[in-house]
Amino acid sequence: MPDVGVVRRVSRALAVLDLVLNEDESTRYYEFDARWSGTEEAALMRDGSGGEYSIVFSPAGAFAYGFDHESPMSPYVNDRKSWPGLLDGVPQEFHAARDEKAFSDDGVPRATVCFWRTTDDAAWSCGPVENVDRDGADWLFELLADGRPEAYLTFAEDYYEVALDLEPIRHVYALMPLTEYVVTSLNRQRRLSDLAEGIAEIGYPRS
Repeated sequence: MPDVGVVRRVSRALAVLDLVLNEDESTRYYEFDARWSGTEEAALMRDGSGGEYSIVFSPAGAFAYGFDHESPMSPYVNDRKSWPGLLDGVPQEFHAARDEKAFSDDGVPRATVCFWRTTDDAAWSCGPVENVDRDGADWLFELLADGRPEAYLTFAEDYYEVALDLEPIRHVYALMPLTEYVVTSLNRQRRLSDLAEGIAEIGYPRS
């Protein structure tokens, strides 16, 4: 995974692109909440088929969960218990995100993946987990790990079944202010004024 700053930037871009392309909030793949708490932001993914992730950004760094419902590491096939080692070693500053009720069912995190990075860390960390090749991380975090606008183009053309231009996607990935031209280039049915509330929630700059 890239560093925390890149992951936050790409996460915000993914949420804006899905906001523009998809008018149905219930079926959007990517979301970003710049008002998760007084000091935190959150990136969320829901694929509509049971796969999801959450990344909480705070002054301390970032904490992430991923959930592959088909993974043998799922708590739903392990007596409703987290996989051994999954939550071991989580730094104290991320315990609130670790225990966040929105990411759990009856106190058990919906997670087959867990990793974090403090502002002092040179790399991401995770617990001493076995079977990590079956945790779903590769596909759950694929677009974030790739980090390129071209990767989103491929995803969106497949998921939304539309042909898209790369330039407006590059514009959004760079977090350049959103304009009417960029919005209509991505979706002729959408207007910048339609997106005001969503843009504010994401914390994306407007022109």
